[in-house]
Amino acid sequence: MNTLLITGGSSGIGLATVQYFVSKQWQVFELSRSGNSSEQVSHIYCDVTDESSVQQALVEVMKHTDHVDVVISNAGFGISGPIEFTDSNAAKKQFEVNFFGAFYLVKAVLPILRQQGYGRILFTSSVAAELSIPYQGFYSASKSAINALALALANEVREFGIHVAVLMPGDVATGFTNAREKEIKGAEVYRKAHSAVAAMEKDERSGMPPTQMARCLYKMATNQSPKPMYVGGTIYKFFCLLNRLLPKRLVNWIVGKLYC
Repeated sequence: MNTLLITGGSSGIGLATVQYFVSKQWQVFELSRSGNSSEQVSHIYCDVTDESSVQQALVEVMKHTDHVDVVISNAGFGISGPIEFTDSNAAKKQFEVNFFGAFYLVKAVLPILRQQGYGRILFTSSVAAELSIPYQGFYSASKSAINALALALANEVREFGIHVAVLMPGDVATGFTNAREKEIKGAEVYRKAHSAVAAMEKDERSGMPPTQMARCLYKMATNQSPKPMYVGGTIYKFFCLLNRLLPKRLVNWIVGKLYC
C-alpha cells in the first residue's frame, strides 16, 4: 500500500488531501496538534515549530510502516497587518510555522527517503509567494522562502531518487481565513489596511474548494516526472504567467491598485 505523510492534515487543504488519498486506498499518517485516527489514517501528535516533536513523530510513523512514498509539508497559517506595526514575535511565529516547520520535516524525513532510494516531498506554498500581497508581507515572505528552499532541495536530493515539487494555491475557501491573526496596530496610519484585508478575505471565502487542491497534490504525488512548481487554479496560472512576462514594477503596481 502506498504511504502518505502529511503535516497540517486536520483541516482545510490538508484534511481534503487526507480524505482524497484515502479514497485512492493510500495509508495516511497525519501529523498535527489535533486530529483523529481512522482505519486508513493514523493521527500522530506533532508541533512543527518544535524540531524534537517533528523527529519524534517520524520515529512513531516508522513504528507502523517500513516505507514512506510521499511527504507533504502543508502546515501553515497567516498573519496580516502593516509591516511597520507587525509585532516581531508574530513575524517570527509566521516563519516558525510556515518555513521552519517545513525545514524540520525535511530534516527528519530525508534519512528515511535516502535509505529507501526513492520518495517525493511536496510543499504547499501560495500564489502570494510570487505576487507579494500588501498587508500580508510576512505571509508572502514565508511562502517565497518555501519556494526557494524547495528548488534548492530538488537539486540536492535528485541523486537519491527523490523528487521535490511545490503547489501554489490561489484563493481557497477554508478555515484558514478565519484563523488569520490580524495586527490592528497602525490602522490610523495605514488607513487602507482593514479594507484591503477584508477584500482579500472575501475572495478567499468565495475561492476554490479545498478538494481541488487535494486533486492537484495527488497528481503531483503520482506523476512520474513532476514539475517543480504547480499553480492551483486556472486564473492564478494566468496571474503567475503575467508576473513572469511583465516588468516587475508594473506587476507590483497592479497588485497594489487591487488592494491599496
